Amino acid sequence: MSSSVARITPPEEVLPAESLFLLIVDGDRWVRDLCKETAGSMGFKVYTSDHARTALQQMESQPVDVVLLDVHQPTPDGMELVAKFKELHPQTEVIMLSGHASVDSVVAAMKNGACDFLRKPFKTEELKALLTRAAGRLRNSLEHRISREHLQNNPGYKGMLGTSPEMQKLYRIITKVATGRHPVLIQGETGTGKETVARAIHADSPYHDRPFVVIDCAAPAPGQLENELFGPMKTTTLARAKDGGFALASGGTLFLDEIGEMPLDVQARLFRALQEREFYPQGSTKAVSLDIRIVAASSRDLEMAVQQGTFRRDLFFRLNVVNLRLPALRERKEDIRLLAEYFLERIGQARQVQYSLSGEAMRLLQLYEWPGNVRELENCLERATAMSPDPVLQSADFPPHIRTAVMRTSIPDRQARILPLAELEKQAILEALQQLNGDKLMTARALGIGKTTLYRKLKEYGITHWAGAPVSGQIAAK
Repeated sequence: MSSSVARITPPEEVLPAESLFLLIVDGDRWVRDLCKETAGSMGFKVYTSDHARTALQQMESQPVDVVLLDVHQPTPDGMELVAKFKELHPQTEVIMLSGHASVDSVVAAMKNGACDFLRKPFKTEELKALLTRAAGRLRNSLEHRISREHLQNNPGYKGMLGTSPEMQKLYRIITKVATGRHPVLIQGETGTGKETVARAIHADSPYHDRPFVVIDCAAPAPGQLENELFGPMKTTTLARAKDGGFALASGGTLFLDEIGEMPLDVQARLFRALQEREFYPQGSTKAVSLDIRIVAASSRDLEMAVQQGTFRRDLFFRLNVVNLRLPALRERKEDIRLLAEYFLERIGQARQVQYSLSGEAMRLLQLYEWPGNVRELENCLERATAMSPDPVLQSADFPPHIRTAVMRTSIPDRQARILPLAELEKQAILEALQQLNGDKLMTARALGIGKTTLYRKLKEYGITHWAGAPVSGQIAAK
């Protein structure tokens, strides 16, 4: 986006509880530390609390999959707390802890919604076994929820495409975190689909019937971003009246794209607004209350930006309640065929042409590293279909830099990959001639150069034969 204007295989081996969230509620610090260390080694993201009141606050603002709860709490007691937890998050697995467990207390805990009971003192193996069982039940539940989205066998999830382990893991996390109100920070390279993920979160959030507003934080004009967020009442996105377009102050999702580019002074105002849940629009003495969800995205490493002093530490921690890291396309190459076929079908429907890829063209796409990720793949296919005279795309229909990059990486000798530019250019011309059966006009078109330039290059490199046969036409006569 170029302005700040708001606009509406076998899977890899993973830890048994990776991407699940655990809350430990116990007044004994040694119990909390032991549980935290054990659960952390299993892959849980762990929160701790020593009091029921703070535990309830955490449950209201943060995603929680499993709760380890000491039955003996001041007010409310453990049994009542179980019922409150299950009311807030019915899918949460609650494991009760007690040093004086009796049959009656176990039965009472189960009736209130607990799934297991663990007597103190306990061994780490016992705790691991209970947490593993809880994680297994949650996995099955999440997979069932996701499968309901795929009644027609769609190979993706809410606008995202991919069946790779990395994408399946991402779908599970989105399914979990979407239903909360806590901030979400999405990090990933340019072109990985951060806004698509943000929209998927909004679609299942408590604010799904409220506005989803996008703000580009890389605003080129000084003061433009601050005015968009905190300007006068009639213009600011956060406080604009309903009849003026938005009503984020009364609830909605604000997607802050490329938040790493936000100036430090605006970061300070944003942090105060989120901390106090209100702000004063420019020229107003009346505070506007905020009931919004923030989903922020960045292609920069914000932790590094914090260390370098270009991003506020307090704002980073405020936004980083849940952190989603989107995989680069080169990390899920098994999805390239699916993505390419999807884009070609969409392009073909608009042009009433049924496009497809030759086997060699598909291999080319799967070997390329795609630094621009999914967006680059889509743009590349758009260009190829515009350039190709045939609905079956060949490798020659794709930009020369892609073919050259693939050719370099396919050379086994690392030193041989370092070639003079002239040699790389010569190889690209030879490859294009081979793909196009020596047709110079089509070769020039595929390489993005003029026919006269091609003739000059052919003469310069002494290319008079291709694959043992003369190149069509007389070079010297041109």
